[in-house]
Amino acid sequence: MGGPHLGAFLALCLLLMLSGAGSQTASCASWCPPNSTCDSATTCRCNPGFSSPLGESIISPAESCDDINECGPPAKVSCGKLADCQNVEGSYYCTCVPGYELASGGKTFRNESENTCQDVDECRQNRRLCKSQGICINTQGSYTYQCPLSFEFKPGDPKQCTDVNECSLKQNPCHNTTHCLNTVGGYKCRCRPGWKPIPGSPNGPNNTICEDVNECSLKQNPCHNTTHCLNTVGGYKCRCRPGWKPIPGLPNGPNNTICEEMHFPSWTRPSEVNSSQSLSRFFDKVQDLDRDFKPDLAKRTIQKLIMYLDELLEAPGDLEDLNPSTQHHIATNLLLGLEQVLRTLAQALPEPSFTYRSPSKTELSLMIQKQEKDGNRSVIVGQSHARMQLKWAVAAQDKDSGDGHGHTVVGILSSPNMKRLLANASLDMEPSKKAKLEETHENPVHGAQLKVLSAVNSVFLSNTNTEKLDSPVTFAFSHLPETPGPRQELICAFWKGDNDRGGHWATTGCWKLGSENGSTTCQCSHLSSFAILMAHYNVEDPKLALITKVGLALSLVCLLLCILTFLLVRPIQSSRTTVHLHLCICLFVGSAIFLAGVENEGGQVGLRCRLVAGLLHYFFLAVFCWMSLEGVELYFLVVRVFQGQGLSTRWLCLIGYGTPGVIVGVSAAVSAAALNSQGYGRISYCWLDLAHGFLWSFLGPVTFIVLCNAVIFVITVWKLTQKFSEINPDMKKLKKARVLTITAVAQLFVLGCTWVFGLFLFSPRSWVLSYIFSILNCLQGFFLFLLHCLLHKKVREEYWKWACLVTRNKYSEFTSSTSATSHQTRAFRPSESGM
Repeated sequence: MGGPHLGAFLALCLLLMLSGAGSQTASCASWCPPNSTCDSATTCRCNPGFSSPLGESIISPAESCDDINECGPPAKVSCGKLADCQNVEGSYYCTCVPGYELASGGKTFRNESENTCQDVDECRQNRRLCKSQGICINTQGSYTYQCPLSFEFKPGDPKQCTDVNECSLKQNPCHNTTHCLNTVGGYKCRCRPGWKPIPGSPNGPNNTICEDVNECSLKQNPCHNTTHCLNTVGGYKCRCRPGWKPIPGLPNGPNNTICEEMHFPSWTRPSEVNSSQSLSRFFDKVQDLDRDFKPDLAKRTIQKLIMYLDELLEAPGDLEDLNPSTQHHIATNLLLGLEQVLRTLAQALPEPSFTYRSPSKTELSLMIQKQEKDGNRSVIVGQSHARMQLKWAVAAQDKDSGDGHGHTVVGILSSPNMKRLLANASLDMEPSKKAKLEETHENPVHGAQLKVLSAVNSVFLSNTNTEKLDSPVTFAFSHLPETPGPRQELICAFWKGDNDRGGHWATTGCWKLGSENGSTTCQCSHLSSFAILMAHYNVEDPKLALITKVGLALSLVCLLLCILTFLLVRPIQSSRTTVHLHLCICLFVGSAIFLAGVENEGGQVGLRCRLVAGLLHYFFLAVFCWMSLEGVELYFLVVRVFQGQGLSTRWLCLIGYGTPGVIVGVSAAVSAAALNSQGYGRISYCWLDLAHGFLWSFLGPVTFIVLCNAVIFVITVWKLTQKFSEINPDMKKLKKARVLTITAVAQLFVLGCTWVFGLFLFSPRSWVLSYIFSILNCLQGFFLFLLHCLLHKKVREEYWKWACLVTRNKYSEFTSSTSATSHQTRAFRPSESGM
């Protein structure tokens, strides 16, 4: 019974529940928006964590429920220190900041009371955070990387460390007696090869100090028995013993040098040896030295060689009969051969220095350095003829030559007698030197006459490559004291052999530093055989100078005859003769001054040179003034513009001498005021200075007078042509042309038109114009004598009378003398005197 009643009761309860639920659902709103729930049939409410902008209740389907950001701002919840709030849709949670974690090991929590955030030790959690020697260092909330000592971060990778090479740093951490050896994370200082630690000094990584090991003092000599050991810093060298040399073809290293006994060096005889018995005997004696040579007797061999050289040069015999080119070729062979022989024999000398002076004053000085020393140290080698200063590094042999004996030789051989073979040698001047001389002397330089003042000094070193030295060599040469004159200069020259001339002097690469009291200091960038020369530069063309002197001498004689003729021949006396007379006087005085004093012998512009220049300026201007008056007189004679004979003598003298006086006076005043008295006189010649245009004080008047005379000349020739036609219309054309031509040419020289060539002579190098100008003007006196005396009929007649008178007087004297002699002879004859 109880069972059925219980089931009915349960069914009734279930039915009531369903009916109640159905009535409740039927009363709730169905349009609630997302994130909300039904509150009634007409309202809805947002779920927790969401809110509506219009209030708590939602009464319209258009409203919405938005998420509430509990983390702010403004912050509604607090997570505590070292934690961050993380908002999620409809809720939130708290987490520890990076580098921190909860003590419980959880990931999130809800409020500040649950905050147990503490620092995370990343370096302990992950020991691979740092790569390759890196060190991880934990920090609050994070960690850092650091490289250990002697390491640094690899470029581009801040987590990987790499080793620092301390040995490659600019400041070497090791002592200079050691070398640095880099290790991983450090370095070590090790002694260099050939060095050892100093006993008692620490041998740590950066404080090791070493000293050189003397390999030569070891029990086992590292060198061959033909050499001797030479200790060097950090090593050693094996050098040949005195009188020995390395065997050709064998290596020449520090411990494998093998030497052989030294021999006399070969000396090639010159081709001219067969043409000179003296030279042949010299080389026969040299051959005997070669045959009997022993290294131990090297000093005696050198002395004999110098003695044989003195015998050859003191009595050259048939060498003096050879032409200069052959003598120069022999001298070149002797100088080169002596250098080669002495350089080799010096290696066998035991002493560090050697000096020998022969009775003939030939001197040899040698310095031998047998150990390696500071190459920058200077060495001075000297004797009575020369002194030389250079660095050992310059004298040392070329390391690449492979011919090292271990000795460095510096030598000077001074031979006063060598000058005999080098006489009449030429000088090759540098183009720049020649240009400077031509600028100084204002004329082309045609070579130089040389005089050797010092001994010929041959300089030789172990280093045979001396054509261009790393540093210049300084010399001081003794010589005969001589003061250079005009166009002379003391020069430092060296001998240079060639095939054409046998050799010549040159100055390229050598320059003079100073000279006083018979000593001249020179500096050269190469080595050879040197001497001090007195060079007299040939500024003038010798042919042109000879033509000038001979022509002027002839002109002076002719001008003197013209002056005497114009003074003594009365039939030709006239105003034109007066012009001729004064023209010849001015030309005679000017030419005499020019011939005697135009060259400035002193080389300095002094009072004498200025006076000569002023007189030449005056008298040559006077010549041109009288030439202009000559043209005026000729014009009066031919054209007859005025009646009479022309200007009076007073006016002629006033114009002829006054005009040049005014010009010279003004020029001298301008020179003294503006040019500091440098207008008159030049270094080479006593003439007007070319600077500041002062020469135009002569060229200006000359140009004006020449142009005026040219115009007068043309008018005169034209008038003469007319007069020839008027005087004799039937004159043959040939005769007429001949007379006209002779007259024109004569007047050309008389009026000074030859000076036109001088106006176009802008440069002394124009040798054609120079020769034409010099010849025509030097013979101007001869032309005047020919034109005004020899071609003048009245003058010839007067000359003939004088000649007849002189001849008649001489004949009368001769006749009277003969008659008197005959009378006396008869008086003393016994047969005729009756005795």
